[in-house]
Amino acid sequence: QVQLVESGGGSVQAGGSLRLSCQTSGVSYSRACVGWFRQAPGKEREGVASIYIRGGNTVYADSVKGRFTISRDVAKNEVYLQMNSLNTEDTAMYYCAAGTLPLLLDAQGYYYWGQGTQVTVSS
Repeated sequence: QVQLVESGGGSVQAGGSLRLSCQTSGVSYSRACVGWFRQAPGKEREGVASIYIRGGNTVYADSVKGRFTISRDVAKNEVYLQMNSLNTEDTAMYYCAAGTLPLLLDAQGYYYWGQGTQVTVSS
């Protein structure tokens, strides 16, 4: 069965960096996309970045473009989110999710979700 486990969250100062990891299992890579979503108190769930596992294509939310980088290690079945220049608006619970093509940041296209990892950025 598909399982996703996030790790790497924590508390950092504004301007700092953090790398999140998503360990996946049971994901078929022919059409699989793995994305990162976040949800902060009082806000809607937001798609942050996603990657097409086979081809490596990526998409980013405008709010993180240039600061965050999504990547994958196919051999390790892991997807990463490198977050740089963090600010307090990045504070949220971050979720890893697996879905299928097309490569979008719409949660409706993702069917399996991890438990989440908390990211807290302080000023």
